[in-house]
Amino acid sequence: MSAMLSKRLNFFIKNKYMLIACIILIGYLLPYYLLGEDTHIRLHDNLDSNIVWYKILAESGQIFTLTDTTLPNVINGLPRSALPSGFDAVVWLYVLFEPMTAYSISQTIMRFAALFGMYFLLSKHIFRAGSNTYIHIITVGASLGFAMLPYWPSGVLSIAGIPLALYLFLTIRKNGWDVPKYLWILLFIIPFFSNFVLSFVFFLGLLGILWLIDWIRSKQINWPFFTAITAMTGIYLIKDYLLIVSMFFDEGFTSHRDELDLGYNTFERSVELSWENFLYGHTHDMALQTYLIIPTILLALLIAAFSNVKPRLLMSFFVFNFAVSVWYAFWYWEGWRMVKDNFSLANTFNFARVHFLDPPIWYICFALALVILWKHLKFGKAIACILILLQCFLAFGSTEELRYGAINTPTFKEFYAEELFDEIEEYIARDQSDYRVVSIGMHPTIAQYNGFYTLDTYNNSFPLEYKHAFREVIAGELDKSATLENYFDTWGGRLYMYVAEHGKDYMFTKNRDGAIEQLDIDTEALKNLGGDYILSAVPIENAEELGLQHEQTFETDSSIWRIELYSVS
Repeated sequence: MSAMLSKRLNFFIKNKYMLIACIILIGYLLPYYLLGEDTHIRLHDNLDSNIVWYKILAESGQIFTLTDTTLPNVINGLPRSALPSGFDAVVWLYVLFEPMTAYSISQTIMRFAALFGMYFLLSKHIFRAGSNTYIHIITVGASLGFAMLPYWPSGVLSIAGIPLALYLFLTIRKNGWDVPKYLWILLFIIPFFSNFVLSFVFFLGLLGILWLIDWIRSKQINWPFFTAITAMTGIYLIKDYLLIVSMFFDEGFTSHRDELDLGYNTFERSVELSWENFLYGHTHDMALQTYLIIPTILLALLIAAFSNVKPRLLMSFFVFNFAVSVWYAFWYWEGWRMVKDNFSLANTFNFARVHFLDPPIWYICFALALVILWKHLKFGKAIACILILLQCFLAFGSTEELRYGAINTPTFKEFYAEELFDEIEEYIARDQSDYRVVSIGMHPTIAQYNGFYTLDTYNNSFPLEYKHAFREVIAGELDKSATLENYFDTWGGRLYMYVAEHGKDYMFTKNRDGAIEQLDIDTEALKNLGGDYILSAVPIENAEELGLQHEQTFETDSSIWRIELYSVS
C-alpha cells in the first residue's frame, strides 16, 4: 500500500502541471461542498427530473425487483423500469446520502474521471513523445478543459468517462493480458456510473468495428480486446435488465414511447441543425468548441498544409465529428419517416444520440491542433499556452454555481421548497398516500420530492393508456395551442397540466404574474384519475366555474413559490 501511495505521489511531483490541474478542479467543485443546498444547479433534465427519480427510487423499497412492479407515488403506479437500475451506482449514493450530497459526490467522480481519463488517453495513446514538456502542458491543459465542461449532470461517466474507457480498451488492445489488474477493474466499474443507451452502446459498437478491422488485417483474433468489449457489454445488459426486458419482451404495459411520432424536419432544417450541432453542440453534451477549439483546429490544418505536415489523425477526428452532427440532424429528417413508421425500434430508440461522443473527440482534436501550433508556428508556444488558458477559463466559467446563478435559476433549496410544502402537507392533514395532486405553473417533481403522490410527471416511459386518460384532463388547453398539442401528442414525456396562456413555461415564481384567466380542464376526468388537489403557482380566476374550491395561499420568505391550493370538488 505504501509503495503504491509513494508511486502516486511521485506522479504528482514529476508532473507539476497535473497537480495544478487537480487544484483548479477542486476549486471548480468547491461550491457544491461549501454552499450545499444553496448551490445553483441545472434545472432542465436535472432538478425537474433525475434528482427526484433517484430520490423516489432510493426511498421506494423497490430498488431491486425481478418483475416490473409499480411505484404508487407517481401516476397511480409508475412502472419500475422507468427509473434507474438498482445496479446504478448513483442510486446508492442517494440511498447513503442526502440528495444534494449525493449529487456533489457524483459531480466529483465525473470531473476527476474526465481529467485523468483524457490525460492518460492523450499521453499514452495519442502522443508518443509523452516526456516532452510541451506534451505535458498540452495534454494536461486539454484534459482540464474537458473535465470542466457543462455535462448533463446525471450522465456521470456517460460522456465524461469515455476517454477513460477508451484508454483502458486501447491499452488492453495493445498489451493483451499483460496489463495491471486494476485496469480491468476500472473497466468493469465504468458501466455502473454510466448509461448504456445514451452513449456507450455507440462507443462499444465502434470498438467492435475496430476489433473486426484488426482481425481482418492481422488474420488473428485479439482475445483480450474482444473479452473486454463483450464483458463491458454484458455488464451493461445485466445492469439494465429491467430496461432490456421492457424494450424487447412483454413488459406488462404498452409504453407511451410506442406512440412517439418525432422527426418531421425538412431537408433545409436538417442542414441547419447539422451546422448548429457541429458549431455549438447539444444542451446535454456541450463541448464549448465554438470560439476557440474550432478556430484552433482550422488554423492548425492551414499551417499543416503549408508546412508539409500530414495531420491524418486530426483530420479524421474532425471529419468524424462533422459526420456525427450530420447523422444527428438528419435522424429527425422527414425522409426517415418510412423507416420509423415501419420499424418500431427506429421510432422508440434514439439513434441520433451518437452525438454524445462529440466532446471527447473535440478535445483530442484540440490537443492535436495545439501541438501543430506549438511546433510549426512562430510564437506557437505562447499562442498554444494562451489558447489553453482561455479554454480552461471558459470551461471554469461554466460551473453550475456561476452559470445558473448568473441567470437567477433557483438554488436546490429554493426549487424544492421543503418548508413551504411541509406547511401544505400539514394543512391537508391526511396521509400523503391517501390523496393525489397535480401542479400548475411549476414542475410536478417538486411535489414528488416533498412526498406528494402526483398524477402528473416527467418520465422516459409510462403506460400509453395513462397518457390517453391524462390527455382528457388537459384536452381543452391543448385545443387552444397547436404547439402544446403537437408537443404532447408526438412526444408526451412531460405529463404536465399544460396551460395555453403559459406555453412551455413551468416556472411561475412568486415574483411573476401568471394568473390564468380561463383554464379549460376537465375536472371530472381529473377526479376519475383520483385527483383531489391542485397545487398552482398562479391564481386560477375561473376556479369556481371549474368546480375548484380555493383552500389557502401558502408562502414563506425563503421560498420562491406562492402556492394556491385548490381542492377538486
